[in-house]
Amino acid sequence: MSIRVRFAPSPTGPLHIGGVRTALYNYLLAKKEGGTFILRIEDTDQTRLVPGAEDYIKESLEWLGLTPDEGPGYGGDYGPYRQSERKGLYAQYAQQMVADGNAYHAFDTPEELTKMREEQQALGHHSAKYDARIRMQMRNSLTLDKEESDKLIAAGEGIIRLKMPHDEDVSFVDLVREKVTFNTNQLDDKVILKKDGMPTYHLANIVDDHLMKITHVIRGEEWLSSTAHHVLMYRFMGWEAPHFTHLPLILKPTGKGKLSKRDGAKFGFAVFPMEWHDKKEDAVYQGFKEDGFDPKALLNFLVLLGWNPGNDEELMTVERMTELFSLAKIVKSGARFDVDKCNWFNQQYLMATPDADLLAPVKAVMPEGITTEDNYLQTVIGLMKERVYKYGDFYTEGSFFFSAPAEYDEKQVKKRYKSEQDEHFAAIRTMVTSSSESAEALANQVKAYLKEKELKMGVYLPLLRIMMCGALKGPDLFDIIITLGSEEVAQRYDKALEVFKKL
Repeated sequence: MSIRVRFAPSPTGPLHIGGVRTALYNYLLAKKEGGTFILRIEDTDQTRLVPGAEDYIKESLEWLGLTPDEGPGYGGDYGPYRQSERKGLYAQYAQQMVADGNAYHAFDTPEELTKMREEQQALGHHSAKYDARIRMQMRNSLTLDKEESDKLIAAGEGIIRLKMPHDEDVSFVDLVREKVTFNTNQLDDKVILKKDGMPTYHLANIVDDHLMKITHVIRGEEWLSSTAHHVLMYRFMGWEAPHFTHLPLILKPTGKGKLSKRDGAKFGFAVFPMEWHDKKEDAVYQGFKEDGFDPKALLNFLVLLGWNPGNDEELMTVERMTELFSLAKIVKSGARFDVDKCNWFNQQYLMATPDADLLAPVKAVMPEGITTEDNYLQTVIGLMKERVYKYGDFYTEGSFFFSAPAEYDEKQVKKRYKSEQDEHFAAIRTMVTSSSESAEALANQVKAYLKEKELKMGVYLPLLRIMMCGALKGPDLFDIIITLGSEEVAQRYDKALEVFKKL
C-alpha cells in the first residue's frame, strides 16, 4: 500500500503552531514510508475566508522545509486541491446518501432552529442537538409529504443532513487511543450539504480523502468525536475508511488549556511560524521566523510535543526524525508548550551551525543603520553564539560590538573604582591599545601586571569590561578587546574613565 497523507488547513487565518505539528507528523510518515504528502485547502466555508491566508500557509510550510508533494501550486494527479474548486463533486454523494435512506433534506428556518433549541433547553436538554430524538418534530423530508418536499427542493430550498442511526455503537481504531466507541444517540444529524451547494467539512472531508486515496488521517483530537460521523459515512458509501490518528493538544505554558494565539501576546512568544498581520483586529502577531528561529530547531522542538522517539535523543535532524518516526510512539496526553525549552533548542542549533552560515540570517535581523563587514560580524557571531538563543540576540545581547556604551553600570563602578587607581589604568591602557598577537597573550600581559603590582583582578578586570561593554556582560573580555581593535578600545577607555571620575 502506498502511503498517502494530507495536511488540510482552512484558510481562515494564519497557520497555528499546532497546525505546524500536524503537518510535520504527516510529512514524517510520508517520508518514512516513501509515500506522498499532500496539501489540501479546505475552504468550503466561504464566509470565513481571510485574504492572504492560503499564501501564508504555503509560505510557512516552505520556510519550514515541509514542502508538499501535491497541492495547489505543486501539481498532482488528484486535483483540484482547493475544495471550493471541487464544488461540483459533492452533491452527487449527498444525494446518494439521501436515496439510500442515510441522509435527508431539511427545510427548517433559522428562527425554527432557534425556537427548537430554546424549547429543548427549557426541558433540560442542554445540548439541544438536531438528532434522532428531534428530527421527527422538525420540518424536513422525513416529516413532510413527498410532494411538498419535492417542491421545496425544486425551489432550491433546504440543506441535506446526515441521518444518524438510533442507539447504535460506532467504533473505530485510533492509532493513539486504540478502540474508540461512540453511541449514535450522543451524535447529531450533521449538515453535509449547504443550501448554496457547498459541502460542509464532514462531507467534503470523506469524499476528498476517498478520491485522493488518503490512507492515513492524522489530525488534532478536536476532530475525534466527528470521526464517528465520518466512519458512518464511509460505511454508507461502501468505501474503506483510512487509518485514523488524533493528536494530543498542545497546552499553554502553564499546562492548563489549549495553546491559543492570545497566549503568544500574553506570554511574549510566537505561536505562528511567520509574522501575521490581522487586518480585522488591526494587530500584528509575531512569527518564529521574524523572532529569529532556525526552522529546523523549531521542527525539532515541535516533534517532541506529543511524540517520543523511544530513546533519550533530543537533538535530531529532520532525516533522523524521519528514521525514528512511528505513529505508535505518539502519546495520548497533552504536551505543555515550554518556551524556555523551545529557546534552548534554537540555541543548540545556533551553536552547531558554522559561523559563516549564520551570517545571512543574522544580517537579516540587524537593526536598520547597523552595517559591518562580514569578517567582523562573523567574528562577533563566533564569540556570541553560545550566549544567545535567537538571531536577533546577536545584536541585542552584543550591541557593544557595534557601538560604544552610552551609559555604564554605575553601581558596579562606584563599588570598584577609586581615583588612586588611575596610574595603573594608565599602564593597562597602554597594553590594551597596543597591537597584540592574541587575546590569550593580551590577557597574560594584563594579568601579569596586576599580579606583579599585587592588585585585585576582581577590581580591575570588571572595570575594564564595563569600559568596553557598559556592564558586566559579554564573552571573554580580551576577545572583545582584540575584536574591537586598538583605536576603538582607546576611545572607549578614555571616555569611560572620564565618566568614572565623575561618579
